Formats: sequence, C-alpha cells, structure tokens
Amino acid sequence: LKAGDIEALLEVISDHCATHDVARHAFGYFTRNRERMRYQAFRDDQLCVSSGIVEAGCKNAIGARLKRGGMHWSVDGANKIAALRNCILSNRFEDYWYVRTAGR
Repeated sequence: LKAGDIEALLEVISDHCATHDVARHAFGYFTRNRERMRYQAFRDDQLCVSSGIVEAGCKNAIGARLKRGGMHWSVDGANKIAALRNCILSNRFEDYWYVRTAGR
C-alpha cells in the first residue's frame, strides 16, 4: 500500500477472503477506496499523505477554543463557534458574517 501497489495488496488479501471475515471486510474497503490510496502518486506530486497536519490544525483551531477549563458546549454551540474560529484563523471573517446576514 505504501509503495502504491494496491493490486498486489488486494491479491494477497483475496487469498484469505474465503476463510476470514476480516479479510473480506478489508478487501471490500481497499477495493472501494483504491483511488484515495494512491499514496506513492500523491507523494510524487509532493502532496502530504499523513493526517498529522490536519490533526494539529484541529487541535489548534478547535481544541484550543472549545476545551478550556470549565467550558461546556452544546453540539450546536460548538459547531457555531468552530465555524467562527476557523473563519477568523483563515482570514475569512467577513465571509462568516456575509453568509449569516445574506437576505436580511
């Protein structure tokens, strides 16, 4: 998978599908998502294939605001403050207000 040979991976997994539910599940998963798993091609195009950058961004943008001591959020309130926080951090604050006041 890391080398980009999804067909070889599917061939190895298929050898175990007749006797193992996990192998059948994995085979279906890798088959359905093969276009998203072209990791070597993504690296060749100098794209990031790890989740660390996204996770750090979420921790900084969302966690730093929503997880302060003593804070409690409803799902609706957390979604709204997360949207606002992301707009501020991405310099799109005006877009946030434009969408919410359109038609008024």
